[in-house]
Amino acid sequence: MGQTNGASRRKYYVVGLIIFLAGIAFAGLFNLGIAYTNEMAFCTSCHSMKTNLEEYKETVHYKNASGVQATCADCHVPKQFLPKMLAKIMAAKDVYHEILGTIDTPEKYEARRWEMANRVWAKMKATDSRECRSCHQFENMDLTEQSRTARSRHGNAPDAGKTCIDCHKGIAHEEPDEPEEEE
Repeated sequence: MGQTNGASRRKYYVVGLIIFLAGIAFAGLFNLGIAYTNEMAFCTSCHSMKTNLEEYKETVHYKNASGVQATCADCHVPKQFLPKMLAKIMAAKDVYHEILGTIDTPEKYEARRWEMANRVWAKMKATDSRECRSCHQFENMDLTEQSRTARSRHGNAPDAGKTCIDCHKGIAHEEPDEPEEEE
């Protein structure tokens, strides 16, 4: 009976080790998948994102004197795990609409652009422009290096309850025109 217990115990250790190693493999592959889907090449691989890419290439977030570049994930994917997972789930709807054909042409994309932009702006407003603040903090701004208008607005923004997106819609992509109301 002692041998049976020992063999049984070893069996549980082996099964436990296999489960542990499978968990590590899953976590590693999961992280690789998240990292891959954060790459700009992945983000802009859909036809509908080509418009955004071309607009982005004309902004200071793409090319500037310092060589620092903010990519799609820097602006659209939070760093914290739970908000990041929620953002990934929400981004899946864009892939879904691309496959479904809802936004797969420039014309269809433009027809839904106002609605999509407003969703992004509302998210940014609700999170106090969290992703912008990964790089930009009011308290770290050298207001003396800014124009008089920017200095005034940035200096007053925190007290006025303003966040980045309140003034900087269209900073990385063209701001879409609001659709005309139908009568």
